[in-house]
Amino acid sequence: MCAHYESTHDRVKLRQQFGVDVPSALARRDVWPGYLSTFVRRHPQADVGDAAVPAREAQVGSFGLVPAWSRDTKIARHTYNARSETVAEKPSFRDAWRRAQHCIIPMDAFFEPDWRSGKAVPTRIRAADGQPLGVAGLWSWWKNPATGEPLHSFTLLTINADPHPLMQQFHKPGEEKRMIVILPPDRYDDWLQAGPKESGNFLQPYPAEALVAERPGDASASGFSSLIGDP
Repeated sequence: MCAHYESTHDRVKLRQQFGVDVPSALARRDVWPGYLSTFVRRHPQADVGDAAVPAREAQVGSFGLVPAWSRDTKIARHTYNARSETVAEKPSFRDAWRRAQHCIIPMDAFFEPDWRSGKAVPTRIRAADGQPLGVAGLWSWWKNPATGEPLHSFTLLTINADPHPLMQQFHKPGEEKRMIVILPPDRYDDWLQAGPKESGNFLQPYPAEALVAERPGDASASGFSSLIGDP
């Protein structure tokens, strides 16, 4: 499961990789559940035939999906990841899944705990080519019952990672291994336009060789050393 990541804030990368701009100064770069950050969705007017309307738009939302029926935003502490196996049934996610409210979360990297040494070592995982990662998610819209103020929110979709060569190394021994759903760039629009019956086709593991995992150390200028190999 992923509870911490680095949001892509570089304007050039956002434009080149996702076709959007940073939506607001409120968007955080270092993101934890409940923080506001960037997600990308299909523009609501993308099908009206106006060439001036972009296919995608960036929004700021809470990391942790807040369903329309929630009384407050505290639920975001528990809804930042949605299991692909149960997303269609869980009350927090099923409406967004049924309506195919798909989004993409731009990330420079995400963090997972490496327990191979017997204690949790925060490990930074990024794309091997240095480009941002586009992670599949769901978005929702919530209205504050006290103030009437609107809030967008989003969650990351996850799948089982027990057989994944890289992601099986994380989380406590004996726990199920999970990983977020990273989309190939050429499938971004397909995901954003997919209907409910097609959604499951995108929930596939990302190739291990396309990712690099780094842990705190002095082996590189970035302050991280390669995780692959002995702990």
